[in-house]
Amino acid sequence: MENNHVELLVHGQNISRAVVESSSRQTKVISALPAQNPEFLFVILEIKKKQEAGEIILTFSNDEKKVEVPYLLKQKSHEPQVMSPGDLIYLAMPDRFSNGDTANDALLEMNEKSCDRSGLKTRHGGDLQGVMNHLNYLEDLGVTALWLNPILENNQPMESYHGYAATDLYKVDQRFGTNDLYYALSDSCHAHGIKMVMDVIYNHWGNENWLIKNLPDSNWVHWFDQFTKTNYRAEVLMDPHASWADEKKMSDAWFDKHMPDLNQKDNHLSTYLIQNSLWWIETAKLDAFRIDTYAYPDQDFMRQLCFNIHEEYPDFFLFGETWVQGSPVQAWFENFKGREWWNQSVYYTSLTDFQLYYAITEGLNEKFGWTTGFSKIELTLAHDWLYEHPEQLVTFLDNHDLSRVYSMMNEDVEKWKMAVALLMTIRGIPCIYYGTEILMKNFSDPDALVREDFPGGWPTDSINKFLSGARTGKENEAFTFIKTLAQWRKQNAWFAKTWMTQFVPEDGIYVYARHNFKPPSHPRMRNGFALRHNLKQPEQWNQNILMVFMNQHESDRNVETERFDQFIRTGNKCRNIITGEEMVLNETITIPAKSFLLLEFKRP
Repeated sequence: MENNHVELLVHGQNISRAVVESSSRQTKVISALPAQNPEFLFVILEIKKKQEAGEIILTFSNDEKKVEVPYLLKQKSHEPQVMSPGDLIYLAMPDRFSNGDTANDALLEMNEKSCDRSGLKTRHGGDLQGVMNHLNYLEDLGVTALWLNPILENNQPMESYHGYAATDLYKVDQRFGTNDLYYALSDSCHAHGIKMVMDVIYNHWGNENWLIKNLPDSNWVHWFDQFTKTNYRAEVLMDPHASWADEKKMSDAWFDKHMPDLNQKDNHLSTYLIQNSLWWIETAKLDAFRIDTYAYPDQDFMRQLCFNIHEEYPDFFLFGETWVQGSPVQAWFENFKGREWWNQSVYYTSLTDFQLYYAITEGLNEKFGWTTGFSKIELTLAHDWLYEHPEQLVTFLDNHDLSRVYSMMNEDVEKWKMAVALLMTIRGIPCIYYGTEILMKNFSDPDALVREDFPGGWPTDSINKFLSGARTGKENEAFTFIKTLAQWRKQNAWFAKTWMTQFVPEDGIYVYARHNFKPPSHPRMRNGFALRHNLKQPEQWNQNILMVFMNQHESDRNVETERFDQFIRTGNKCRNIITGEEMVLNETITIPAKSFLLLEFKRP
């Protein structure tokens, strides 16, 4: 590693009084610091840069006994694959996606011993083998990155299925499989052209975590005189008028009684969390982290974490969950750098774009107006000047906490298509939630209703919707629609390197262009985009353009094309990427009612 120091958290009876020695001259024991709890010792090792991989022996001794412990040094070899706006992320909840190994459904040694598919909040038996069994399905759909909800051990007495209350940070929950199976899944994903995204949580652990039940130091957890729940008000972190009490409640209070809030200001805990992250990246050959509850941990720690990860793996992609209100609040988490010595060129964190989610799901259900309908989407994108890299924001229409988009669109397939078309063609890295492609529905009241089993993922299911023959006509129509857009994105590498230009919506018509050249009249752009993707100068690029025309009316609309001559002219040839139809652009273009046109222009 670039940082050649590692801090070991060593557990044992009266270990805090031990003297520690290394068998290797190249791996030195710098210090052995007793923890507040006498059962723990912090041992800091210095590993020489050129030391060969292999086993060393650490000797722990005190007046009572002497113990030799083997410690293995491995060769660092992983190079993450770069995530880009050309990717399509697929989010799946392992417990609800597919059950590939029924032998691990119910384990008596776990606190939640049973598996009951009839319960909303019980474990249903989905696992990593089930995910691996359907990688061909994901590849066929056009997925290029897989994000699984947390797979670490959640040995909680109830609701352990969702994974957000970890009880062992180095162990895959055995009801999902084993660490080795997770590594194999990562390898299989890469073989299918799919990048691996791990869901990580730094804000809290489960109260059954072995380190919570036997804390190395009481300072690892934020304590209150009585249970205090966070206020969920992220804006207080940047509000110049915010009170100390509100800021403390936001950052230090707990999410729930079974989720102790971690104090990342403690240096030993922060080191433990950072090293654990680096270990998973290297060991499981990961390409990205989705960071849960990004706004709630200590923000200086979050910046330190992201810097340390990028110091070791510059191409590793990080995107934080920022479920907040308002573009300025959301953008603050991308732009807040903290200490001046952090090198911005190797440190960047993306975000989940909740503001665009609100704009699309609300805008498509509103009548067109000055700030409503398509105008809401355009106004939200107009705030992109707040971000350094808006093209790297992770966009979505729903997830495991939100009502499914098909239900949000009132089960109107045409409106659903419009939402998906926006997601797949607007700037950002799109993410779809499992089952969106087959029109799974429900509102998140409670959340478990949007976490239903994928039909066909269990051996006893009577219908298998992983297969086209078992899907309804509408479901196949939806699947084919997403597949067409996803495969087009994969086959057109230029699309990953495009700018976006939008036209102010008029009379319920919204038009924007995606283009891989910077037109002379383009607004001020940050140089970081071109530098980050190591692109050629704009004048050297082939000029490819995708024009998107959206119509919110109940009837067809004819639109004059002269307004868009910045990109297209009468007589230009183009192709409808949904139907495959070739056409020549006329002075007017007809946009179907409550629908859209996606037209690809290629100019030599």
